[in-house]
Amino acid sequence: MSKKIGLLLILLASGLVIWQLGWLEVLSFDNLKRQQNELIALRDARPVLLSLVYFLIYVGVTALSLPGAAIMTLAGGAVFGLGWGFLLVSFASTLGATLAMLVSRFLLHDWVRQRFSRQMQKLDSGIQREGAFYLFALRLVPAVPFFVLNLAMGLTQMKVWTFWWVSQLGMIAGTLVYVNAGTQLAQISAPGDVLSPGLLGAFVLLGIFPIVAKRVLTIIKNRKSMAVWTKPRQFDTNLLVIGAGSGGLVAAYIAAAVKARVILVEKHQMGGDCLNTGCVPSKALIRTARLAQEMREAERFGITPHTPDIDFKAVMQRVHKVIETIEPHDSVERFQGLGVDVRQGTATLVSPWEVDIRYPDGKVERVSSRAIILATGAEPLLPDLAGLADIDYLTSENLWSLDTLPQRLLVLGGGPIGCELSQAFQRLGSQVIQVERGERIMPREDADASEAVMMKLRSEGVDLRLNHQALAVETDAQTGQSYLLVKNATGDEERIGFDRLLLAVGRKPRLHGYGLETLGLLPDQAKGIDTNSYLQTLYPNIYACGDLIGPYQFTHAASHQAWHATVNALFGEFKRFPVDYTYLPWATFTDPEVARVGLNEQDAKAQGVAYEVTHYALDDLDRAIADSQAYGFIKVLTPPGKDKILGVTLVGPHAGDLIAEFVLAMKHGLGLNKLLGTIHIYPTLTEGNKFAAGNWKKAHAPQRVLAWLQRYHVWRRR
Repeated sequence: MSKKIGLLLILLASGLVIWQLGWLEVLSFDNLKRQQNELIALRDARPVLLSLVYFLIYVGVTALSLPGAAIMTLAGGAVFGLGWGFLLVSFASTLGATLAMLVSRFLLHDWVRQRFSRQMQKLDSGIQREGAFYLFALRLVPAVPFFVLNLAMGLTQMKVWTFWWVSQLGMIAGTLVYVNAGTQLAQISAPGDVLSPGLLGAFVLLGIFPIVAKRVLTIIKNRKSMAVWTKPRQFDTNLLVIGAGSGGLVAAYIAAAVKARVILVEKHQMGGDCLNTGCVPSKALIRTARLAQEMREAERFGITPHTPDIDFKAVMQRVHKVIETIEPHDSVERFQGLGVDVRQGTATLVSPWEVDIRYPDGKVERVSSRAIILATGAEPLLPDLAGLADIDYLTSENLWSLDTLPQRLLVLGGGPIGCELSQAFQRLGSQVIQVERGERIMPREDADASEAVMMKLRSEGVDLRLNHQALAVETDAQTGQSYLLVKNATGDEERIGFDRLLLAVGRKPRLHGYGLETLGLLPDQAKGIDTNSYLQTLYPNIYACGDLIGPYQFTHAASHQAWHATVNALFGEFKRFPVDYTYLPWATFTDPEVARVGLNEQDAKAQGVAYEVTHYALDDLDRAIADSQAYGFIKVLTPPGKDKILGVTLVGPHAGDLIAEFVLAMKHGLGLNKLLGTIHIYPTLTEGNKFAAGNWKKAHAPQRVLAWLQRYHVWRRR
């Protein structure tokens, strides 16, 4: 900070000195015309010295963003001629602009990014994709003040070298025009005469040229990628969707709703992972487990506690009954009734427009489509552990075929899936050992949120092993007993026995078996499919969405992406919509639930965003007390002194429901003052949101105004 203040004082002092000495008046058009002959004589007498002095003055003027750069450029032509004047101006202006950019970055970068973090992230994203093209275009348009560009680029993440060479090239045209005009100084009556309306218009056209050129190059690149394929003369359908999970179903539904012909291909079960092996069965299991725990803790409700008699087979039957009840929402019959042509088979890409569909009876049909959406989902990630293939391990996919409760269940992984299932099985009667290689579970959440869940898990009997790195699976040949070999927190190797092992270390995109390799859509096997912000792949008519591409593997994220992919695929020629995750919420359905939207503290710190925290403890909320669920908290991040919501972390009962009000507020730009002024029903848990806003208001009460009000009331009592 002291260095920044020092530099700022130096710059201010320099500007003040220049102004007091009248140097700015020297950099005037009239003075240049008066002094031209003397400067030419000095050039003839001391050419090297005058060139050096001119170069340094030019660099200083542009580096300090002082007025006079245009006059200096004219002077270059008037004194040194077109050739030498152009070289001096070209390199001096670029050096000065780069110094101005660096000064801006040093003085203003952190301050601006802290206060306008979200806007700067979007700007950085654009600069990363097309920054050089836009800077080049703006450098070609003299109507855009160069010093403004210098300062603005300092606030971005643009590399200094990129700024240098783009500026060097982009200012060539303008420099030539001004330097050449300087050689004809006698015929110019004012600097504005240099840029006639026609010449300015030509510069504007020149400025948009690189942007247009990039668009043309993109079209050429797209056509080149498709040149090796034969495009059908006509198409069987407008849109073909591969995968009937969350993303695929939404895509097909939207396409049918706007009367497009759409074919939906699914090789397994309609509804995908969410319905059959993910969200629905896990939440059904969690609900049963919560009831079992409430029976154990019934004393807090004034009821004699009871250890539940768990019929695990019946529990799993209920889970499957829930799936069967919801199935009609995602069924073939429903979607066919909506106008979707549902095909049950395996889809394989054979060209950017064609797909072979192999039906269960072995028949293969080739179908052509103007656009294709890939929504093939994800599958459990299997860790590279020696001996793993020798045991019958569980994943989130085959877990639901269990009909016997494991006595000792070892859960490998501390993410949302691992935590939810650890708590559920512990509550249902298993002795759960949860192994996590990190220092805490749920590492994407703030430490206080994950700590709240860890305390609850441990209090219920989960044997939580942190800082344990899994090394291998071992099986005793004589007893058949299996062990997980780990390196524990002290660095020693340890063997942990288990009856069943549940792998919950993450999920990976489902990439193989769809012909992606044939089309070159898998340049990086580890990373998967690349898409742009419009969800287009290497081929502009092939889109992807959902768990296949991430970055958020949630059902609602897949639905969000599916809307963008479908609308862009069907109407992209007229209007395209980039996908935006700014207000995407998510929740982990442990007890307590953890829900979040926007920034949390660890992300804000990592991004250098200035924030303050407003905290409200749910143990003070009347409804939570009445429900004997008085635990958890609401944590809201706002910019210092402002009520704008940067992010919310909510820990407690029904957090996944309560977060919706904050999502709505953030989406529509409503601050905490608006939430505070909204009537909430008493007694409900949603009052906690209002009380959190009230805590912010208390912390920002205008103390000086309140002091005057106190005096006013004292006066009124007299």
